[in-house]
Amino acid sequence: MTEEPNSGNPPSLAIDNLDTATFKCVFPICGGICCKNGRPIVEPIEQTRIGASLARFLPHLRPSARRHVERFGWLTKRIKAGCRTIAVEGGWCVFANQGCVLQKVGMTEGDKWKYKPSVCIRFPLEKTQRGRWHVRQWNYRGEGWDLFCLNPAENPTPASASLVEEIAFSAAREAKS
Repeated sequence: MTEEPNSGNPPSLAIDNLDTATFKCVFPICGGICCKNGRPIVEPIEQTRIGASLARFLPHLRPSARRHVERFGWLTKRIKAGCRTIAVEGGWCVFANQGCVLQKVGMTEGDKWKYKPSVCIRFPLEKTQRGRWHVRQWNYRGEGWDLFCLNPAENPTPASASLVEEIAFSAAREAKS
């Protein structure tokens, strides 16, 4: 299961640009563009959880993604930040099909984040190698992804308001480590 923030006083998370960052997820308008060519990392415990439930996801995959997964698997051999990454087929994460299949199946089981990799749950929050947290934004810390949702000019919604769940999730994980 995913880590849930506690119901009392959730742990805090120091985020360098939280006071100035803006963000609002506009899915499905965007088509789930953050799932395109992202190759998210998957921690070992997440690999086990997803792998053990793969049969639940296969019927929901795009036909070409399902063929890819059945032939080559859902993980790549690529190592990023010490973890393997999810395969991409046709330019999209193999679990992308009008949204995240992992999230959709988790939702039917009562926990939208049950199977979703933590790096995907946290998006657009990012932790640097030096342990500093920030909200990914255009022109901030060399952000290379030009997604419109990361462009502060696109939406004035403060990230502190739109990312409450993601911040609480990340803070809870930090408190446990």
